[in-house]
Amino acid sequence: MDAFLAIASRRETRAYRPDPLPEAVVLRILEAGRISGSAVNRQPWRFVVVETREVLDRLAPTLYAPGNLAVAPLFVAVLLQDTRRGAYDGGRASQNMMLAAWNDGVGSCPNGFRDEETARTLLGVRPEQGLLIGITFGYPTRRRRPERRPPEEWLARARRLPLEDLVQARL
Repeated sequence: MDAFLAIASRRETRAYRPDPLPEAVVLRILEAGRISGSAVNRQPWRFVVVETREVLDRLAPTLYAPGNLAVAPLFVAVLLQDTRRGAYDGGRASQNMMLAAWNDGVGSCPNGFRDEETARTLLGVRPEQGLLIGITFGYPTRRRRPERRPPEEWLARARRLPLEDLVQARL
C-alpha cells in the first residue's frame, strides 16, 4: 500500500474478528516499532506482547475502553525506559506499529489505562519503567478496503480540522 494512502485511510478499529494474526504479521508490527527513530538513538521503548486470551481478558478491565480487548487477538503495551523523556519517541514507535499493521489489513486502536497499577502488575512492568500506551490489534469485523478511494477522498471524509485552521504560519 502507498504510505500516504495508509496514513489517510487508517481509522481506529474497536471491533475485531477473533482470527489470530499470522506470526509474520505480528513480527512486522513489532519490527516497525523497533526500527522507529529516536532522539540520540536512545530507543527508550520496550514492548510487552500479549496474545494469551486469559491474560487479555484479565487486562481488559484495566483499560479505559475494555471492549476493545473483547476479541482482539493481540495487545502491545509500549513501555518507556526513562519516564522523564521518551514519550515522543514512544509515540513514534506506536504509530509505526499501527501503520505497519494497517498495511497488512490489521486494524488497531491505542488505549489508555484506567487502572495502571493492576495493568503494570499483569504486564510485568518494572518500577523504573513508564507505561505509555497499550495498542489492540486485529482484523476489523467490517472489511475495509483503503484502495477503493484515493488519499484525497479519505482526507475529505476524515473528521479533522481543515489544514488552513492548523497551519499557523508559513514563513
